[in-house]
Formats: sequence, structure tokens, C-alpha cells
Amino acid sequence: MQVGNARYLKPGDLPDAIAVFPLTGALLLPAGQLPLNIFEPRYLAMLDAALAGNRLIGMVQPALGEHEDKGGEHNLAAVGCLGRITSFAETGDGRYIVSLTGVCRFRLLEEKVTSDPFRTFRIAPFIADLSAENEEEAVDRTALLTAFKAYLDANKLEADWESVERASNLTLVNSLAMMSPFGPAEKQALLEAPDLKTRAETLIAITEIVLARVFGDSDTVLQ
Repeated sequence: MQVGNARYLKPGDLPDAIAVFPLTGALLLPAGQLPLNIFEPRYLAMLDAALAGNRLIGMVQPALGEHEDKGGEHNLAAVGCLGRITSFAETGDGRYIVSLTGVCRFRLLEEKVTSDPFRTFRIAPFIADLSAENEEEAVDRTALLTAFKAYLDANKLEADWESVERASNLTLVNSLAMMSPFGPAEKQALLEAPDLKTRAETLIAITEIVLARVFGDSDTVLQ
């Protein structure tokens, strides 16, 4: 996988440990783009360290239903996604505006003890994500676009259909999953889907549930 100026093709191209950025409701997927506004001192330090090193950080949600304890730390979801910093700007008021491009998912292992203000974990990367293009033909693109159009129509929204038609199945599935206005549990389910086909099917199923809940009959809306 080519991400920015770097290529990630094999396990040796990925780190054994990564600094993590916990953020509820944030979803990063391979090849997806996630903009971030960084202002907390510990995460400013995390970005500084990443920029001085491999430019990689790990996006992960707090565990579902988790609340901050007195130490300000969360239990974290088991699966997150590596992101490479592919765009970076300083605002002049102490913030960083960055864009992460997804590389591959990972499973958290044990936390490392460091003197840094941010948390670092050993990880087990999902190596298959580096060649996810091989999964594109298994996606039911027609069903996915039907569900997407139904959601847009139901909410009186528009889309750039020329760009949608040009997008590969990998880009389409992961971009729609990241853009979806669903909650943390649904976002985590999309992240943890074992392959691109299952992620597309999960996205369609969640969309149908939302349409049925709001409009009473998703079959009618999807026609």
C-alpha cells in the first residue's frame, strides 16, 4: 500500500509499537483520510514525536461504554487503525491541523511503560489490509450504492455522483463507512469487519436498520 511518500508492503514496514490517540466516534480505515484538530498538550507531544519519527499514530476508540477514570485514562477498544500523517499545519494559536491516511488496522497488545505523556502500545497489525485491493471484486457495489442513495434521498442530501462512480470499491466502502453518521458501536463494527465484502454488507445492514427506524419500512425506501 502506498500512503503519502511511504510504501507499506510487509510486516517489516510496520512498527511493533505505536502511540495511540483515543477518540470516541472517530473511524479511520485503510486508504481513508481523517482530519484532526489537535490541541491537548499530550497529543501535541504525540504529534511532535510522530513527525520526528515514522509519522505513524494509532487511532482507537475508548472501549464502548467506557468513562474516564480519575487518572484520565480509558480502557480502549481492542482494534484500531494505523494512520500516517500526510498533511500537517500549525494554526498559530497552539493547535495542529493534520490529516491521517489509513494504513492498516491493528490489535492492541500490552501497554508500554514510558516517560511520555501519551500512551504507547505494542500492536499486532492486520497485514492483509496492505493488499486489500484484492478484495474489491467481492463487494456488491450495486447494493451499496442503492443503500447510499436511499439514505441521501431520505435525508434530502446530495452527493458528487461523478466522483462516486470513479471511486474504486475499496475507496467507496471505506470512505462511506468513515463518513457515516453512526454511533461508536456501529463505527467499531465497521472497523472490525474481517474483510472489505463484510464491511460493505455491514454498512448496508446498518443503513437499512436506520432507515427502518426512522421511516418505518426500509424496503420501500430502498426501492
